Amino acid sequence: MDATFSYNFPSIRGVQAGKEYYVAMCPLRIISKIFLFDEEEIPPDHRAQRILNKTRIPEMTNYIIENQTDYVFSSITASIDGEIEFIPFNNDASSRDLGQLRISLDSRFLINDGQHRRAAIEEALKISPELGNETISVVFFHDDGLKKSQQIFSDLNRHAVNTTSSIGILYDHRDQLAMVTKDVIATTPLLNRYTDKERVSLSKNSPKILALNHIFNTNLKLIKKTKGDEISKDDEVFIKQFWPLVCDSIVEWNLVLKKELTPRDLRANYIVGHGVFIEALGLVGQYLRNYYPLDWDKYIRKLSKADWNRSNTHDWLGRAFNQNGRIQKTSYTIQLTSHKIKQLIELPLTESEQVLEDKFCKGAV
Repeated sequence: MDATFSYNFPSIRGVQAGKEYYVAMCPLRIISKIFLFDEEEIPPDHRAQRILNKTRIPEMTNYIIENQTDYVFSSITASIDGEIEFIPFNNDASSRDLGQLRISLDSRFLINDGQHRRAAIEEALKISPELGNETISVVFFHDDGLKKSQQIFSDLNRHAVNTTSSIGILYDHRDQLAMVTKDVIATTPLLNRYTDKERVSLSKNSPKILALNHIFNTNLKLIKKTKGDEISKDDEVFIKQFWPLVCDSIVEWNLVLKKELTPRDLRANYIVGHGVFIEALGLVGQYLRNYYPLDWDKYIRKLSKADWNRSNTHDWLGRAFNQNGRIQKTSYTIQLTSHKIKQLIELPLTESEQVLEDKFCKGAV
């Protein structure tokens, strides 16, 4: 193959299932030029699994632009339909898989994994063209006629497991609220000991009381923000005052801390061991901050007098759990649970809350 009329990439050669594949470093500036993007260019039998979720692109683009000194993208995986040649730099046994990959200029490239990364890179380069000389690793498979691309896509995603939202929060060192949430957990003894930082829901035998994502979601409600929003110093102060007081005010949590009640028995017998209660409390806290900024703490202390037992069907049936006794956490049940908490600590419902409550009491919702 004439090197003058080919793409040339320094590459590493490997073997899987008896077939060669190649790992190359591609400058970002050529990513958008060589890979198929327009769905009309993609063979019909390949289109279905490659329709872009275009709402993801701005977020990914902003991630690159706002973190130009420490962004990280994993490899793109692509199929090549065209003539290729691998030329080792030398034939020594220790380095014969290091060489140059030549790909004919008329080859077609189809991304098996990384279409959204490719689109985000293209958009980021429009804003910051200086990123064009940076590189991303690309794993190339040779696929004549792109016949195997669907199978490659399927195989790459067959065993993929998404991380939990709790893990995402735990490892996030950019999101302000994630950082504040982790700081609150670390500095509040009960939360530090009884928060599961990996799972999003706790099994009946879990030794923990809360999941990290429940606390984070509660904080979103407390300060009425969405994930990724900037938070103010006042927001942070309120969150850091709210949680220690809540922990002191939930009698059953303190029984667990004193080893007088097990987390298993807490979940089995009380709604305070479940996310629906925690997130409902976030709505109550938001209301208190808005309407009782000077004495909100006295209402939180009244939580110690409430009956959180699941046998208290008068208060919690249809709100925190259903007729079968199963805990139910939806935006609707969180809202209804927050209504009852407000009533128990002698807070009025807002006009819109009262409308929903009336419908619930009449069985219309």
